[in-house]
Amino acid sequence: MANKRDLKKDINYVLGDIIEAVYVWELANAQKPTKESEAIIDEAIATFDELIARVNDRSVEDKQAHFKAINNDLESKGKDLIEKINKLK
Repeated sequence: MANKRDLKKDINYVLGDIIEAVYVWELANAQKPTKESEAIIDEAIATFDELIARVNDRSVEDKQAHFKAINNDLESKGKDLIEKINKLK
């Protein structure tokens, strides 16, 4: 089981890398931010806020299962955001 500190770091690194990938895409395509790329960044920030709030929830009885569920959600939402980045035109 990952501890709370490591889980927070994972959330920060994964979603930070996704936002950075959007900025790199914008620079590589010599375009200003598009509505699609801004939507991906907004979704990444909302996901970050949601996951951090869930990590900080102290009313959970089974912490191991709770953190594992958060980690699984991070993985699935991260993959979805990466797919959206790959579909940018």
